[in-house]
Parts: sequence; structure tokens; C-alpha cells
Amino acid sequence: MFEILFLGTSASAPSAKRGLSGQIISHNEYRFLVDCGEGTQRQILQSGIGFKRLTRILLTHGHLDHILGLGGLLSTFLRWEAIEELEIYGGHSTLERVRTLLYDVVLRGNQPPMPLVLKEIKPGVIFDAEDFTVTAFPVTHRGPDCLGYIFEEKPRRPFLSQKADELGVPFGPERRDLVDGKEIVLADGTRIKPDDVLGAWEKGSKLVLVGDSGRTDNLLEVCKDADALVIESTYLDEEADMAKQFSHLTARMGAELAIKAGVKRLILTHISRRYREKDVIAEAQSIFPKTVVARDFDNYQIRKETDNGR
Repeated sequence: MFEILFLGTSASAPSAKRGLSGQIISHNEYRFLVDCGEGTQRQILQSGIGFKRLTRILLTHGHLDHILGLGGLLSTFLRWEAIEELEIYGGHSTLERVRTLLYDVVLRGNQPPMPLVLKEIKPGVIFDAEDFTVTAFPVTHRGPDCLGYIFEEKPRRPFLSQKADELGVPFGPERRDLVDGKEIVLADGTRIKPDDVLGAWEKGSKLVLVGDSGRTDNLLEVCKDADALVIESTYLDEEADMAKQFSHLTARMGAELAIKAGVKRLILTHISRRYREKDVIAEAQSIFPKTVVARDFDNYQIRKETDNGR
């Protein structure tokens, strides 16, 4: 299961109720901050989640409404908060802009208060944990190196407790060994193989996050069968020409992608303050009913083939 906490859901400039782009993806002990718009550190504090374990930041691209909060965040780490290390992931041009912001503006010859690593990434797996991966994929927007991210649990075989009980497998390390794929021998000499107590392979949950994008036809494959798709919705269809001009999406375009890719839930964000939320929802839900528009501090649990809410 993944959790996503929205810290900022506005497009380009903040509104009275929406901050700039930022969301935290959590999976067990891992946390990832995706984008860091102006004011993100205050949103983190106001959400109550705090800075603990928030050591990895994934950037979708280098536009200021997605990175400007890094300056304030590092400034806070210099004086008030402490973390063990900080890794910032992004494309080449994105990290060049971040490097200028952090080292030339914030630090100005000083050393960062923790090991600070700018990790240049390209499309492909960028993080591989025991039970999930994070994969970057290319997105078309204004400028190079724009990325989206797939958070996906690795396939697993469920442990069949009733079958284990019938075979006399005791509770304890023996069951853990079977889950780990190891054969065990019971006290009476009976050999139990993992296949005896493990079910068929099951896919894990899949969360796809798209930052700013000007097209969706090249996103179909990466979004396929996602349990949740988080994607921008800067414009409504009535201003589709303007959306195309500035390389952004409409609510209709996001909903049509969700239908074609067979996603389970659509979460729209990056909402322009020129529109009413209810109009954005109405346009998308007329095509894809399982659509919501994220608000700042909304929290969603993403499970495999379920419809869990915030």
C-alpha cells in the first residue's frame, strides 16, 4: 500500500486555499517528497507529518513552481531542523537550476548541514527496495528532462495460513522461512516446501504520478492498469488551445487517459485558480466517474484494486 499526502495542489501560483506543487508518497518506513514548490516546508509542518525520514526529493522538472521551496527547506535545515542526509533526484537541466538555487543563493560558500547529494537520473528504475520500486519515465512539457514517477509494489505470493495450519507448521521462524522461499523440516521429519503454503503470484499496487505535461498519448503504457493516477489539470476543455500553447493538460484529457489506460482512480491536481473546483470535477467525471480533485492536505491510500478514500 502507498499513501499520498498532497501538500500543494495549485498551478503556477498559489491561491488562498492551494499551495504550490508538492506531495509526499509513503510506503512503510520510506518517504518521498515529489516536487517542492514555494511554501512546501510550511505545508509539511502544518500537515503534522514533520521532516523525519524525508530524505529523498523527486523532482518532475525545473520550473520554479516545482522547485523554489527547496531554498527555504535547506535554509530551515541550516537553523532549525536536522536530518541525516538529503538526496534530490531529477534530470540534468533540473538539477543545474537546483544547484544554482541551493549553492549560489542559499549556501553562498557555506557547507550544507547534512550530506547533500544531487542525483541526476534518466528514465528507468531509480530506487529499488525489498518490496517496491520507483521508476522514472519521460514526460513532454516545456523544456528538457521532464519526468513522471511510478511507485509499484513487487509481486508477492500470499501466505496461506489455513494450509500451514493443516500441515502442522508452527508459528515462528518456520513460517518466515517459508515466506522467504526456504524449505523447512518439521519435528517429525516432514519436509514442507514454500509451494505447499504459498498462493499464486499477485501484483502489488501501482501509483503513477505525472507532473506538468502537454500530451497524454505517450503516457498510455506507463499508466496502464494503475490503481491510481495523479496528473495535472491546469485547464478546462473550453481553453484547450491555451493548454496546448503552454504545454498543459485539461481535465478532459486526464479523464480520457484514465479510460484508455484502465486506471482504477484518477486524482487531479495542479488546479488553476481561474476555475471552480466543481467545474473541474464535472468535466472529468462526465468521462471517468472515479475522479477526484485533490485539495491541500488530502491523504489517499492506494491499494491494489480497491477504492479506498482519503
